[in-house]
Amino acid sequence: MLMTNKFEVSTYKNGTYTEKEEEIVADETIKLVINETLTRSFSISPDSLEDFTVGYMLGEGIIETVDNIESLEVNDNEITATVDLEDFDIMKELIVGSDCFGGWRTKIDFIDKVESDFKVDGEEILENMEKIKEKAITWKNTGGTHVAGLVNKEKGKFITREDISRHVALDKVIGASAREKVDFKNSYIVYSGRMPADAMIKIARVGIPLIASNAAPTLSGYTVAKEANITMIGFARGNRFNVYTNPIHLKI
Repeated sequence: MLMTNKFEVSTYKNGTYTEKEEEIVADETIKLVINETLTRSFSISPDSLEDFTVGYMLGEGIIETVDNIESLEVNDNEITATVDLEDFDIMKELIVGSDCFGGWRTKIDFIDKVESDFKVDGEEILENMEKIKEKAITWKNTGGTHVAGLVNKEKGKFITREDISRHVALDKVIGASAREKVDFKNSYIVYSGRMPADAMIKIARVGIPLIASNAAPTLSGYTVAKEANITMIGFARGNRFNVYTNPIHLKI
């Protein structure tokens, strides 16, 4: 499925209307069915759906590694996946319960602290914040997506994914990186969105030690990042950024 569609639009400027062709980012309702019993619907950009599924299941704690996936199929707007975890039924109840009742405070109880000796230079972070803008082709063409990038110097990886949802952009880049066997504990995220708790929980679950965004944190995101040992960086723009939590992963 295409990420964008082209349409004729009218543009108003200086009192005059002109006709021009514009790209509009696509969004679709995608249904995900896991082990025939857990069903979720998402409004997302209809590309990299295998990456999304892997990243979503890792971020929710449904699977521990890509090897837990027995099958994964995408048919139009429906994704079906089968995982081999013995405690899947228990995990399913936790996912449903925390989504509906306990929220992020329930989820964080099941997440270990990120243990990593990884460190990165501040200038490198700012350089890679600029690079994700260059790689965000759909955003440049439409202005309608968020972009997430994962940087791993050990393998020379800079993996990016875009989506209308900032959370799904994270899911997609985590999934794409997991499928390439990237070591999350020696990687970091550069990102174009606010940083609430659910985003921090995703990266904590896979063990990513640092996230940098051009946007702001929220209190829930700050709380999770601090507790999970994640270095949270916000307002990374131009030649500056703010370090909100755990500067242990920065070369200072």
